[in-house]
Amino acid sequence: MESTTQALPATPKQIAYARALALRNQTLLPWEIQQDRRSLSAWIDAQAKMNPGAQDSLPTSKQVAFAERLARIKRRAVPDECFRDKGLMSKWIDGNK
Repeated sequence: MESTTQALPATPKQIAYARALALRNQTLLPWEIQQDRRSLSAWIDAQAKMNPGAQDSLPTSKQVAFAERLARIKRRAVPDECFRDKGLMSKWIDGNK
């Protein structure tokens, strides 16, 4: 008798949900993960636990535009970490007005 340890393919619903999570978390959904139901399930569990409110900590487009305008005037660069945190961007702007 043959062994039934073959990997089951991921369901279309799993793949759709995984793609939505990848978009929400701004991460890549590896192709290999999509080929196996168990691997995809584990990936989904890990991504679902990530903080969806992380987007709220990013600076607004108005903050970024203002900071870039200040940087041009002052002839200096906005530090990379400021583009990842609203609070840091605010402090940088306040220190460079």
